[in-house]
Amino acid sequence: MSITVHLADLSPERTVFRPSPLAELGTVLHTLAAPAHHPGAGSWAADISARTPADLADRLCCTELLWGATFSDLLLGFAARPEAEGRPGETLAEDLDLLDKLDDEEYVTVALEFTCLSEYDSLSPRSPLHDEGLREQALALAAARGREQLDFTRRLIDDPPRMRRWMRRLFEECDEAFFADIWTQVGPRLSADARRKRDLLLHHGMRAALTDISPALSLDESGTRLEIDKLADAETDTRGTGLTFVPTTFNWPHLMVLHRPRWRPVVHYPVAPPQPRQQTPASVEQFALRMEALAHPVRMRMCRSLSRSPHTTGELAEVYALSAPEVSRHLAVLRKAGLVTVERQGRYVKYQLDIPVVARLGGDFLETVLR
Repeated sequence: MSITVHLADLSPERTVFRPSPLAELGTVLHTLAAPAHHPGAGSWAADISARTPADLADRLCCTELLWGATFSDLLLGFAARPEAEGRPGETLAEDLDLLDKLDDEEYVTVALEFTCLSEYDSLSPRSPLHDEGLREQALALAAARGREQLDFTRRLIDDPPRMRRWMRRLFEECDEAFFADIWTQVGPRLSADARRKRDLLLHHGMRAALTDISPALSLDESGTRLEIDKLADAETDTRGTGLTFVPTTFNWPHLMVLHRPRWRPVVHYPVAPPQPRQQTPASVEQFALRMEALAHPVRMRMCRSLSRSPHTTGELAEVYALSAPEVSRHLAVLRKAGLVTVERQGRYVKYQLDIPVVARLGGDFLETVLR
């Protein structure tokens, strides 16, 4: 399982290393929404939350679907604009200006990616703006995530121009409340890391630059195929676009790859990951039970989804093209091993990976499913 980037027509001039203020703001918001994904971030996240006005915090809850479970490609919107030549804006305003150039249909489709996973790799994806079935699917899945996210999804579909202005103002208020101070602190470090990677590329080649980014990145012997070790299968190429690497301070252990058709491929990588927290180990019997539960490739794939957000049996069945009974049997094994939690929300029964429990199995497994 990996994401493959075919390095077609790629030269150093078409390879960009550069931080993105909007992407970094997205990683901050993700950390606030899912602190369990980020060992050691608890006190920092609490401090940012305390500085966030209540009204702004409420609106961030409405839009959590953009950075909570799934990190929306909107946050790397520069990759959709050929005139940007793979370069994010130097400021948040410049990044938002590039995002504003997307048309309404693409903006809404990308924003509601969590409802359209089966459409992601399609060259001609359906749009919730014009496809009634996809609209109903989007609203149903948003409803399972809460009233606020349902309301946001409905308003985005019904009035894209108004909601796009609303979203831009939301990002600007985050900048005013806390992100401007954060960017002042981390921006120079990210720029320095990007320069280091660029120097390695120019003086020692792509393989050296990739090695400096992450052991999850590898180049084949011919130097024409980049393999990114993730619990996902996808392919993209750099023909006609190029390749961009965006460093981030806050997103460890996630290593994200944008591979949307017609967008420039982007590798969004964490710099200098911290040491994982030490956890009290489980008993030998319990550890063996959990490892046996995780030995099945389908359950490993499910853990990737369940690590990001709660899912129902039906949602998992759709994502992995399985029958509901098959999914239920796999969930029963994970539940017996104590690896998932179960919560009823109205008529929905939601399953989620128990991250603190999984962390006790070792940092390697946790990093793999969250990567």
